[in-house]
Formats: sequence, C-alpha cells, structure tokens
Amino acid sequence: MHLLQNSFGIVWKELLLGGEDWSFLLETILRTLIMFMVVLISLRLLGKRGVKQLSIFELVVIIGLGSAAGDPMFYKDVGILPALIVFTMVISFYSLITYLIGKNKKFELLVEGGPVSLIKEGVFAIENFKKQNLGEDEFFAELRMQNVSQLGQIEQAIEESSGNISIFYYAPEEVKYGLPILPGSLDNCIESIESDAHYSCIFCGYTKLLTIAAKHTCPACKRSKWVKASNKKRVS
Repeated sequence: MHLLQNSFGIVWKELLLGGEDWSFLLETILRTLIMFMVVLISLRLLGKRGVKQLSIFELVVIIGLGSAAGDPMFYKDVGILPALIVFTMVISFYSLITYLIGKNKKFELLVEGGPVSLIKEGVFAIENFKKQNLGEDEFFAELRMQNVSQLGQIEQAIEESSGNISIFYYAPEEVKYGLPILPGSLDNCIESIESDAHYSCIFCGYTKLLTIAAKHTCPACKRSKWVKASNKKRVS
C-alpha cells in the first residue's frame, strides 16, 4: 500500500502535489516570485489607467497577462521564457492599439466604445438602455449609491466607456416629478387612475399629471402601468 494512502484509499501525496515531487514546492515559490515581478512591471508599463478604470480592451489585456502568468507558477512543464514572450507580445500589442486609438477616433469607438446616454431629463433613453448589458435593478442600485431617490433629480445620466455612470443633476429648485427608485417603489403599480396626481410610467420613467381614468397609455413607450411620482429633492 502506498506510504501516504489511508483507509479510504486517498493518496495524499498525489492529492497535494499531483504528479510532482516535494522538491517542486521550492521551485513553485521561485516561479511565483518571478511571475509576480513580471506582472507588476507589466502593469507599471501599461500606466495608471490600466490599473484603475478599465475599458473592455484593457480588461482583455489584463486577463491575458494573468493567464500567461498563472501557468508557469505551478506547472513544471511550462517554462518561464515562453511566458515572458507572451507578456512582451501582449504589451507591444497594447501599445500599438493605444497609439492607433489616439490617432483615429473611429478606431477608438470600435475598440473601446463610446459614452451612451441612459437618462435624459428624468426619462429613460429606452433604445440606448436596451443596447447596454445593464439590468434595471443594477442601474437603480448605482443611482441610489449616488443619493438619487427619483429620476426627476437627474438631468442626464451617461454610461462611460469604462462602465462608470456619470450623472448630471438638476439644481434643487429645478427638480421635477419623476419615477421613484427606492426599494419597493414599483411594487404597487396601477393601470386605473383613481385620483389626479403626477404619475410615472414604470417602464420608461415618463412622468405626467394624470386625471382620473380607467386607463392611461404612456405616450413614450405605449405601456400602461404607473406609480405615483416623487418630487423629493436630492440629499447630498
């Protein structure tokens, strides 16, 4: 019976080391140290923007570097020199693409995309919003983290190419009625309007003073579910 095999048939040496010997642990430490320094130097060469707000292109570069660094750390049959060649190629390619982006605006839009308006004058830009991989709940959470409680506080919200949301607010005296976005605000939507008040379409945020009626159709999105609008000021 194997020296490190227990009564359950587990061979601990194979479980812990795979097919390698105990001596490979010291080599793993050395490989990890080398690749860690290579990653650190590479990120430094990419510049500060490569570490902070990443575009899709920059994220691909970081993932590529991480993949090239990971295997040589713990696979004995993966040499360090091929990994260094991969790093050199990725950084060179990044530098070339960055240069072309700086020279050609159309190429920049192709690679990184551009800013997209998601809210304008307190109402969703529906067509733009549909194109973005961004759920409503996720978006509302982003707004709430910036102290937004209803869409009438927002003059314009823009999703930048980095994925961050830039918000331009109305002055307090200019805040309008808008769709409330606090948790549970949309749970009690209605179709039949039983009292005159400002209501917001729960689909697009269109807000209007509605009168008593069995049904009102939103002129912006043609939906007919509403909630009472809010005109709360933003607390910063």
